[in-house]
Amino acid sequence: MKNIRNFSVIAHIDHGKSTLSDRMIQFCDLVTDREFKDQLLDNMDIERERGITIKSQTICLPYRAKDGVTYHLNLVDTPGHVDFSYEVSRALASCEGAVLLIDAAQGIEAQTLANLYLAMDNDLEVIPVINKIDLPAAEPDKVSLEIEEDLGMSGETIQRCSAKTGEGVEEILEAIVHFLPPPEGDPDLPLEALIFDANYDPYRGTVISVRIINGTIKPGDQILFMHNNSEYRVEEVGLFRLKKEKEKKLSAGQVGYIIAGVKTVSDTKPGDTITHVDAPCPAPLEGFKEIQQVVFSSLYPIASDDYEDLASALEKLKLNDAALIFQKDSSAALGFGFRCGFLGLLHLEVVQERLEREFDISLILTVPSVKYVVYLQDGKELEVDNPSYFPDPGSIEHIEEPFIKATILIPERYMGAVMSLCMDRRGENTNYHYPMPGRIEFTCELPLAEVIYDFYDKLKSVTQGYGSFDYELIDYRTSDLVKLDILVNGEQVDALSQLTHRQRARERGLKACESLKEEIPRQMFKIAIQAAIGGNIIARSNISALRKDVTAKCYGGDISRKRKLLEKQKAGKKRMKTVGNVDIPQRAFLSVLKSDQ
Repeated sequence: MKNIRNFSVIAHIDHGKSTLSDRMIQFCDLVTDREFKDQLLDNMDIERERGITIKSQTICLPYRAKDGVTYHLNLVDTPGHVDFSYEVSRALASCEGAVLLIDAAQGIEAQTLANLYLAMDNDLEVIPVINKIDLPAAEPDKVSLEIEEDLGMSGETIQRCSAKTGEGVEEILEAIVHFLPPPEGDPDLPLEALIFDANYDPYRGTVISVRIINGTIKPGDQILFMHNNSEYRVEEVGLFRLKKEKEKKLSAGQVGYIIAGVKTVSDTKPGDTITHVDAPCPAPLEGFKEIQQVVFSSLYPIASDDYEDLASALEKLKLNDAALIFQKDSSAALGFGFRCGFLGLLHLEVVQERLEREFDISLILTVPSVKYVVYLQDGKELEVDNPSYFPDPGSIEHIEEPFIKATILIPERYMGAVMSLCMDRRGENTNYHYPMPGRIEFTCELPLAEVIYDFYDKLKSVTQGYGSFDYELIDYRTSDLVKLDILVNGEQVDALSQLTHRQRARERGLKACESLKEEIPRQMFKIAIQAAIGGNIIARSNISALRKDVTAKCYGGDISRKRKLLEKQKAGKKRMKTVGNVDIPQRAFLSVLKSDQ
């Protein structure tokens, strides 16, 4: 056990976690130059296309240190986006140490701090590493001063490297071996194994990623999941190399996988404890704290026959993504679907893309919303995350919406732009301080509903990519909210209803009307698209009718002949408008969700 090290690589977005992991894998000769590709651990197409990590991935590296001893390093590469911070917290639960990467040009950013606090909560040893020292704009001396002053870490442990060129990677591996503690545990005690991830294999059932705390597990053992008392027989255990490698057993301190023919996906729960049936451990491990979903949206299959497929796809995806929650939902316009909770808009996009790619299901989404608390006149309180369950405005006493505390780190020259962006989004209680010369840490309390749309994109554009953003939920506050309905040809489209602040209602309504006007195909009759609050129409746009030239064959003669034909056409269009219904294409639903083009 003293030759095992379990560690995570944590950092802000784009500070080089996956690239450093690639260099470590190459350094330990796990992959030949011919087989190597960038982002080796990111195995989803969507991760490669976007250049981000979504799922934390584990790999066991055999490293021969300078003292001649071969160590087994269990590396967990983690995501950097705030939407996937739950992945990071689960990965850290399986480690004793963490490598905190900091960009030599950007310095310490918001997620750097957030991830460091997560590591401290788990009592991990942290090695700070300054990456990208080969950049022309790199200032490693300035950044190492920041690490000592702001993070309070000793200068002796700071490593410097360039993950792109491979410079300094061996020194980091040596630091991991010498500074990080080996795992504690006893292979002779009853088995305690923590499930920190899982995914579904169509041929073998659930593949469970575990960290063995105490005891030993081998094929043939009868195991018990303590969460729901289900029993299984172990078929295979092994380590994560580039492919899964079978082992005869896994013992205390190791990170590996277990296959036990688990076909019911819901039996496997990240945070659960696995133990032996005949010699169970005294109590389950603590597991993970429940995560708070902040963005809610309904997913509907385009073809109603796909409903069952969508249900099983969500079950399998939840196994791999513990932060996703869902429950059944139905809509007059779109049929049966699921109301899902996400950690942010990026999380929502990723889930939508994974369902479409991995399970081949075409989806329609409703407008994302947050969870509001509605207090009624009769003293009852309701939690509303779906506009269709919004009660009658006459029965409402007041409504509360969730507020967040946003921490924004920016170079001081962007202070004015960021301040006006926050004021624009109904920000309050703003304050700031200078953690280091030339950088401002700006904190502001904002309604969550204003942040989920496009706040992060806007922040990136006003700060030219230098702003970093992190947030935490603080409380609920009273707010003047209304339900905005969209009517197409006089009929309400319930999938496009949204809850919004009264000040924002007209702007949102106009935007939705304009977006729909672009996307809905023209019909033989004129279509009115309207936005309404209750019975008041607050915005409108029209789609003009396609017009057949009915007078083409009528040339010469008296004007009344032409007029007669035009009147006949007009009457036909009027009749068509009362009976004709307008099909709204899926593109139109998505165009309302997207912010300014």
